[in-house]
Amino acid sequence: MRNVISLVLGGGRGTRLYPLTKYRSKPAVPLAGKYRLIDIPLSNCINSDLNRIYVLTQFLSVSLHRHIRQTYRFDNFRGGFVELLAAQQTGNESTDWYQGTADAVRKNLKYIQQYGTDYVLILAGDQLYRMDYRKMLETHIQSGADVTIAGIPVTREDAGSLGIMRLDDSGRVVGFVEKPQTEEDLNLVRMAPDKLEALGVKSQGRDCLASMGIYLFNRDTLVDVLEKTDYEDFGREIFPAAIRSRHVQLHAFDDYWEDIGTIRAFYEANLSLANPNPPFSFSDEDEPIYSRARFLPPTLMSEAAIKNSQIADGCRIGAGCVIDNSVVGLRSLIGENVTIKDSVLMGSDYYETEGELADHRSCKRPPLGIGCGSVIQGAIIDKNCNIGKNVRIINDHGIEDKEYDVGVTVVEGIPCVEKGAQIPDGWTLT
Repeated sequence: MRNVISLVLGGGRGTRLYPLTKYRSKPAVPLAGKYRLIDIPLSNCINSDLNRIYVLTQFLSVSLHRHIRQTYRFDNFRGGFVELLAAQQTGNESTDWYQGTADAVRKNLKYIQQYGTDYVLILAGDQLYRMDYRKMLETHIQSGADVTIAGIPVTREDAGSLGIMRLDDSGRVVGFVEKPQTEEDLNLVRMAPDKLEALGVKSQGRDCLASMGIYLFNRDTLVDVLEKTDYEDFGREIFPAAIRSRHVQLHAFDDYWEDIGTIRAFYEANLSLANPNPPFSFSDEDEPIYSRARFLPPTLMSEAAIKNSQIADGCRIGAGCVIDNSVVGLRSLIGENVTIKDSVLMGSDYYETEGELADHRSCKRPPLGIGCGSVIQGAIIDKNCNIGKNVRIINDHGIEDKEYDVGVTVVEGIPCVEKGAQIPDGWTLT
């Protein structure tokens, strides 16, 4: 695996995840109480013995850079690295802000043209899954492909929001339809159950193969494509063009995979992890998901009722609290008699000092955390929020999209409290 370089694309604006991306890039968004989205592809690389990794960044990347620097450091004997390639302007007029995923790679070609690189793995920084990329490399080499793409079986109902591939009997990709909406388009890419079975995939009512946005290129193929075209995006331009002129092979994947591209997807993916039998496990001893090591005390609870929830380290949960079907992040400070249901709390980056708490009291503003008697239901609470006593954040009125002046935004029907928001005592979502 030493002749493979991995590129994790982490530079997009993440507009569909706003307001979670108001102060950070999409791969830096916290996940499952103590991780960040970027931890998923980086952990998959490490578990696949891929330790030459570049992360391409652009928008609001400070917290992402800090997290990567503090977490992913290899020893001198393995010779690996996780390097950041931020968009930059130099004296060369070809360098500028990234205009798309392919353009980002084009502007950094010199890093993949270094000695000893035969293959380039392109990964997204906003997906939740566990994959052994060594198996994808085996598929690529055995098929003699120029490009290999990971694909996952989906139903016709799900196909409308994904890029769907058409294959020949050898597993070679010969057609592609982006987000098919009509029956005619679906028929072009539909696969018979026996053909799926031949690829090692159980049909189970699924008859389409969706692109996962994970690509493995021969290094020279990738360089040639990027130097001879001005294509800016892999999914919309590079991949469809490669199908016409190159050997593009499918690598079938049939396990949990979720594209965390919207507030709804983020919310549902997090809550699914709190189930007794979650679809994705962070506790696999052979293929763990890594994150930054923190030195936090155990969570302290006092006569709280907790059901089907994840509670991260360093929390303090007051007496009489009810927490149901929720994710509670690091250093969450929850007062007495608080009810939290079907919600995602990201926690805090720090504990307040006695002096800071005294300042809050003198100014009559809420301290860090969630005040006594508050009710949070069906919501996302970002980091470092000061939520007062008897606050009620429940979308009782079925609001679909609305922004409030206290740092609360309803997106896709989900109330989101933005990072660092201060919500006064007694505030109610109306």
